[in-house]
Amino acid sequence: MDTDDLSRETYQAIFIEAEKFNHDLTLRFGVLAGQCKDEHEYIDKSIKTINYLRKADKEFLSDIFFGDIPDLKALNSVLDKISNNISKVQAIPIDKRHFDF
Repeated sequence: MDTDDLSRETYQAIFIEAEKFNHDLTLRFGVLAGQCKDEHEYIDKSIKTINYLRKADKEFLSDIFFGDIPDLKALNSVLDKISNNISKVQAIPIDKRHFDF
């Protein structure tokens, strides 16, 4: 799937929040969309990605952030925010979300 296939709610919850923090984080979530068949799978994989990033070693983070590892406290804070946003989206029935197709 493409990021254009996501609901506006999901896009804002994840991409807009990630972009406020770091474009490289946004890229990670964008690549993830290409590996998913629908929004539900994308949200599940996003949660797994968040959990993985929380535990990732500096070498992996260096790859994700192209050698410029952000402050880990700030990274965890934005991951908390995205996770909280995802929980809010999950509370919205899929037929009540807004899609642009």
